[in-house]
Amino acid sequence: MQNFVTRFKNDESGATAIEYGLIAALISVGIIAAATSLGDNIATKFNTVSLAVANAS
Repeated sequence: MQNFVTRFKNDESGATAIEYGLIAALISVGIIAAATSLGDNIATKFNTVSLAVANAS
């Protein structure tokens, strides 16, 4: 029983999995924020081009 407790105390695989999960979550938040910002900029550019083409006719 003491061997089991010692192995459980020294096992850090759960902590590693949690750390990888947190890193993945932070990367996901960064990607979502960048995509949202980029999407707004692209939509603005398309609207500008669309208005320019409409006014040129």
